[in-house]
Amino acid sequence: MAELNFERARFNMVEQQVRPWEVLDERVLEVLESLPREAFVPKQYRNLAYADIQLPLPYGEVMMEPRIEARLLQALDPRPDESVLEIGTGTGFLSACLARLAGEVTSVDIQAEFCERATTQLAAQAIRNVRLEVGDAAQGWDDGRRYDAIAVTGSLPELHKGYHYSLSIGGRLFLIVGDGPIMEALLITRVSEDQWATESLLDTSIRPLRNARRTVCFKL
Repeated sequence: MAELNFERARFNMVEQQVRPWEVLDERVLEVLESLPREAFVPKQYRNLAYADIQLPLPYGEVMMEPRIEARLLQALDPRPDESVLEIGTGTGFLSACLARLAGEVTSVDIQAEFCERATTQLAAQAIRNVRLEVGDAAQGWDDGRRYDAIAVTGSLPELHKGYHYSLSIGGRLFLIVGDGPIMEALLITRVSEDQWATESLLDTSIRPLRNARRTVCFKL
């Protein structure tokens, strides 16, 4: 199979997938137009790097569709002086996007292999403001810090407050809640020490975080 013109595919992704999904933030569009997504996806899927689909990853994980990544970035709106926590490093592409928008990014993944590969890819793009950590963050990530934005890239069958307290006041949390086939993407903003505002963004579906909490119901 002949290799695609990735520059043209990237342009088409932005114009045909991202903009129609009400992503009009120029900072987000510039990042998506400039970062080579094909450099981050598994080699066997390079020609699908800009397709409107989830891409398979090792360990049964997936990479979000570009339009969902774009909506996440626009909703969180990370600024150059802000810190971001990402739960689920995956390929490192979203880490790279966040790093281009924010001051610093901490990205956590349960699979060491993902962090190792992301380290290589981020270095190849001269991105140096991402710190990668290996760990299970399905219930939260308490490293003693507060973040201005948190991106959870796998779904949660049940909403919990494991991430809420890691937000600074005014901080934003993007997560996807529910069971398939339809889940709800939420933007949660911390408005005070003990108050959060919740906004429903869109319906979507993605695999749950590994070890995500789920209440077991017993039938009599």
